[in-house]
Amino acid sequence: MRAAGFATPLEHLVLGLLMALPLAGACAAGLGSVGLAFAYVLSFDFLRAMGHCNVELFPGGLFRSLPFLRYLIYTPTYHTIHHTGKKANFCLFMPLFDRLGGTLDPESWELQRKNRAGMDEAPDFVFLAHVVDVMQSMHVPFVMRTFASTPFAVRAFLLPLWPIALLFMFMVWAWSKTFIISYYHLRGKLHQIWAVPRYGFHYFLPFAKDGINDQIELAILRAERMGVKVVSLAALNKNEALNGGGTLFVNKHPDLRVRVVHGNTLTAAVILNEIPKGTTEVFMTGATSKLGRAIALYLCRKKIRVMMMTLSTERFQKIQKEAAAEDQQYLVQVTKFQSAEQCKTWIVGKWLSPREQRWASPGTHFHQFVVPPILGFRRDCTYGKLAAMRLPKDARGLGSCEFSLERGVVHACHAGGVVHFLEGYAHHEVGAIDVDRIDVVWEAALKHGIRPV
Repeated sequence: MRAAGFATPLEHLVLGLLMALPLAGACAAGLGSVGLAFAYVLSFDFLRAMGHCNVELFPGGLFRSLPFLRYLIYTPTYHTIHHTGKKANFCLFMPLFDRLGGTLDPESWELQRKNRAGMDEAPDFVFLAHVVDVMQSMHVPFVMRTFASTPFAVRAFLLPLWPIALLFMFMVWAWSKTFIISYYHLRGKLHQIWAVPRYGFHYFLPFAKDGINDQIELAILRAERMGVKVVSLAALNKNEALNGGGTLFVNKHPDLRVRVVHGNTLTAAVILNEIPKGTTEVFMTGATSKLGRAIALYLCRKKIRVMMMTLSTERFQKIQKEAAAEDQQYLVQVTKFQSAEQCKTWIVGKWLSPREQRWASPGTHFHQFVVPPILGFRRDCTYGKLAAMRLPKDARGLGSCEFSLERGVVHACHAGGVVHFLEGYAHHEVGAIDVDRIDVVWEAALKHGIRPV
């Protein structure tokens, strides 16, 4: 992926025409040299003020031969850093003022050099996401940069664009392959977010299963060829029913050098660390899922009674037998929501309707790992958000938001993949969650400056 701010020949042509129009108009009107100069400066000033145009007065070689020009000439590469780093390169016209004010990014000239040379940088880490729905498909930098830089929410101005986005969905479904959404740098390494060209509802279509797995597999193999160290699977891309939490790809390609990670170990850790100290009892839906199983087994080790909501006695007993003999008594199967009337800590891994939520007593807090999250119907209860963590302060280039999270905050499974990469773990994190590693991964995240929200 070429660095932001590098223009194509077509872009240069369009910008040149835009600059020439006022100049030609001034000549035709016979305004003289003053009018010509004013028209030219006005058009050039307008393009520079846009901040995203690719206008350069001098070729990059002059920056090497005449270094002082660095502080006098504005380039698109220079100001691109302002939109990604947020705290540097404020001055559109005179980098000298950034230099004097201490807001100059020291990497500006190196990025400019790479841009001029056309150097592409291969990522070390990839978070493999997917599109949520038609409306959310417009929440990407290459559609609307400003909208993508804020947490996703349905906005009125998006509604007229919905039919176009719907048409785009069918085109993507038919022809597209995995593509890059955004990127950032952390500890000097490039991290990219790729998207599988499938929307949330596709994952619930039985006939679409093989096609989705093919797309994920191709993305993993592409990452392998590029030298990526870790590929972290997001949301439904690691669905147990789809590919066994990534197990399918590891078994099919046993010699993979790239590590495949579902990141759910850190997700479990985030949820567990949200539970207040002194809690003695919790109620859990989705209790026999991958995350539910790990959370239940961890809590019973802490002597916390877990009411596991499930109709499958077989699946419950299978999990119960994994616990130590002295801890099995803390895992209790329940089949009705009435059993949780007196419990004020609910861990939700399966969608709850308003009717089901009404069984919770006033003051109950709903911890969640269900996608999409449940809606808060109870005003006398509180609702947690999906597990998320804030990236370290030295993360750079965070120009867009991950779905409904604020900039710099990512879902816990994303953060789990980052921890896997930073720690240099050699194993794949696929399939069932290793309960013994929950605390290990949590401590590793905190060590690297990845913090709970």
